[in-house]
Amino acid sequence: MIKRLSVLFFCLFLVMIGFGMTLPVFAFYTERLAIEGGASVREAAMHVGLLTGIFALMQFLFAPLWGRWSDRVGRKPLVLIGIGGFAIAQVMFGLADSLWLFYGARIIGGILSAAMFPAVTAYVADLTSEDERSRGMAWEGTAMSLGVMFGPAFGGLLAGSDLQLGMGPDPFIIPAFSLPFFAAALLALLTLPVVVLWLPETLPCANAFTPGKQSATNWRDLGIQLWPLLALALAAQFGLTMFEATFALHAREMLQYGPEMVGVIFTICALVMAVFQGGAVGYLAPRVRAGYQIAGGFVLMGLALAILLFARGTTMILTIVALLAFGMAVITPNLTALTSKGQRQQTGAALGLINAANSLGQATGAGLGGLLFALNMNAAYWITGAMLVATGIVSGRVVQRGNVASSDEQISGRRS
Repeated sequence: MIKRLSVLFFCLFLVMIGFGMTLPVFAFYTERLAIEGGASVREAAMHVGLLTGIFALMQFLFAPLWGRWSDRVGRKPLVLIGIGGFAIAQVMFGLADSLWLFYGARIIGGILSAAMFPAVTAYVADLTSEDERSRGMAWEGTAMSLGVMFGPAFGGLLAGSDLQLGMGPDPFIIPAFSLPFFAAALLALLTLPVVVLWLPETLPCANAFTPGKQSATNWRDLGIQLWPLLALALAAQFGLTMFEATFALHAREMLQYGPEMVGVIFTICALVMAVFQGGAVGYLAPRVRAGYQIAGGFVLMGLALAILLFARGTTMILTIVALLAFGMAVITPNLTALTSKGQRQQTGAALGLINAANSLGQATGAGLGGLLFALNMNAAYWITGAMLVATGIVSGRVVQRGNVASSDEQISGRRS
């Protein structure tokens, strides 16, 4: 088990390094393409939010379908499709010379990369017992966060200047903003042979390729069973994605930060999530009910977003972002573990739904966050912060009635 999970997490780590490389430059690249196309600065900010949101919208629409398919054909084929699709999309980003090509790449990347995350999470669920699942999901989150931690720093450095290939009067030049996307594609392509050669399938042969032995997924019933967890996942991703989609522009306007400094801040954010997803969740799991951890994480995220508006020094910015990341690090693995428990042959479908909820939160967080940011920079942070704190308070009261912490028991009970 440990060997297979290590290979999986290594592959996930490499892919997320590539994803992280693009974070510091995505907003600036989008803004440049939008302004070159005749958009105003305010319209460019809206395009940043829409591009972030449309990627997540595609994942929202397709993650449940990919997740269910992973229950039928296996986890490994879906992991390969997701990584390959991610690589294709990054090449398209790097080659884009107009905003509409950027939109096309974003849509294709969202559809294909949506296959990877529910399959990876289902792979972890296949290899862990229900008692070990929170820790397994936390280590999955750690692998992702470590990748995102290293990625922005590299991305910021790569975007520092154009790359000139060849000498003479007419050398081939790769634009600075394209370099992180090409590097991300290369990392994803290097990951594919590792998956093919060293990552075995975990879905039993009796379950794979035999749809007649499996009842059709009743998405409505499954959604009703999981709705409290899906709603919490949507809210958490809304808050995090609003921050990710608007912070680069906020930091430039208020703090005069460029891609390099934004990359450092995203690196610190990912570092905190990596350390605490693997450490804090493993420590807290046997000591604090999952629902209380989730409620505390929401309150911490909301307060951090609100306080961020008043931060001016770099040290204070880094501290507040670290608190935001810690709140998210506590929420995510607990929600995923609760979703997967008691699912048996519908693990992929259930995790596809939680990924869809995450994606819907990302889509709305990016879209509405970009719109609010364009209208009033402070409104995006105040409104989102208040929403997260309220969600934490409400979920804390739900925990007292036992509806969140024991969701897995409710799901199992309804099915039987």
